[in-house]
Amino acid sequence: MTVSSPPHIYGNDSIETRMRDVLIALSPALFMSVYNYGKQALYTTAIAVIAALMAEYLFQRVMNKKVTINDYSAAITGVLLGFNLPPDVPFWVTIAGSFFAIIVVKQLFGGLGSNFINPALAARAFLLASFPVHMTTWTFAPAGKVADAVSGATYLAMVKQNPSFTPELSDYIALLFGKVGGCVGETSAAALIIGGAYLLARRVINWRIPVFYIGSFIVFGFIFGRTGFFSGHILFEVLNGGLLMGAFFMATDYATSPITSNGKIVMGIGCGLLTVFIRYFGDYPEGVSYAIIIMNLFVPLIDKYVRPRVFGRRKRVKA
Repeated sequence: MTVSSPPHIYGNDSIETRMRDVLIALSPALFMSVYNYGKQALYTTAIAVIAALMAEYLFQRVMNKKVTINDYSAAITGVLLGFNLPPDVPFWVTIAGSFFAIIVVKQLFGGLGSNFINPALAARAFLLASFPVHMTTWTFAPAGKVADAVSGATYLAMVKQNPSFTPELSDYIALLFGKVGGCVGETSAAALIIGGAYLLARRVINWRIPVFYIGSFIVFGFIFGRTGFFSGHILFEVLNGGLLMGAFFMATDYATSPITSNGKIVMGIGCGLLTVFIRYFGDYPEGVSYAIIIMNLFVPLIDKYVRPRVFGRRKRVKA
């Protein structure tokens, strides 16, 4: 019997095929980011991917381990990190983030399947703490005209400063097609929904985490409200920031999410509740990254206490 590290997939699929599906699902968001932000978005994502592959290759060569860059896991970490960065972030910040994600978060804990938090999100948190100015300089591309792009606050920052902000139809359209400031891959809600639907159709991810993440965010977000209980514009909140990207592509990571079906539900609800609390009551306008990271830390506890019922096992009776 061969015992290997997770993720364990039963069937004809392999890690490589699953990872390729994730890359395919991420391609609509990449296309929209390049369309809205120009080649700089492509450069940022490409640098993140190349640096992630280099970091994994160099570390495994130095440590005399099998080189596993062909399984696409490092490439996905690079893409997700690039998607979590502003389009105009300096290239050396991107490289630092990729090396941190691969070496510190992934490889030092044993490689694929052994990391306890999402590498891309951990790298984003590291970069946000280390280079806050570079990580919070956003670019708008009004009407899709890259040449007319200007810097400014994101929609979430605007709502944070003015909770009574009332979005118009044009604001919803801008969020759907990425005509707003933000990170490379999180601004086009339509592209992320298409990618998420592809992953669900291919059964690459389980539906419970994204459904209960987004669903609990809607419920708790509406209950607490921006300006009081049962207030605000909850659809506007859902389409904003990294909620959809986090729900479909990062909270569902095999290595850092619960194994059981009920555990996945707990994970989704926890992420939704934490995202609401951080967005509404914290100083930071976005809460997806930290919500997922916090829930990643609770995954071993969830797997321990949220177990399926074992049939055929006798209950011990005290004498």
